[in-house]
Amino acid sequence: MKSSGTSSRRIRSRGATAMALFCGVTLVFLVYRDLTLPEVRGVEVWFGFELHGDWARITAPIHWGIFGFGCLAFHREWRPIWAIAVGYAIYVAISHLLWNLSSESGGGLGAGLWQAALFSIPALFIAVLARSSANWRNRTGVPKSEPSRPS
Repeated sequence: MKSSGTSSRRIRSRGATAMALFCGVTLVFLVYRDLTLPEVRGVEVWFGFELHGDWARITAPIHWGIFGFGCLAFHREWRPIWAIAVGYAIYVAISHLLWNLSSESGGGLGAGLWQAALFSIPALFIAVLARSSANWRNRTGVPKSEPSRPS
């Protein structure tokens, strides 16, 4: 039988839930890919530049940590994570441009600009979700997380 009292479950915005799910699924995908696919395991891209061999294997867990942190932060609705996620998405777009210019596998300036534009879309999408999440919080009266003040 259901009680008529208030539930202790915390209400979460759909945007934060979607982003937590995206980060969690990406984390599982990256770990699986990096540990099981030998052709991928030996290459990591940071700031648009490729790392190979041991450096790639050593730095792969940093990507895992980024998405694990994102999953937890969105799940807990840590407000600054929205701006961090937009910044990371912009970093990814710029990295695609740099990779196309610096890598032998890259396609040059045209391909880099195309990929940078394409990978900028998630930054815009996250920014819209952030605004939607903030508006949702204001409509539902969910308290904003503010630092505690000394008495």
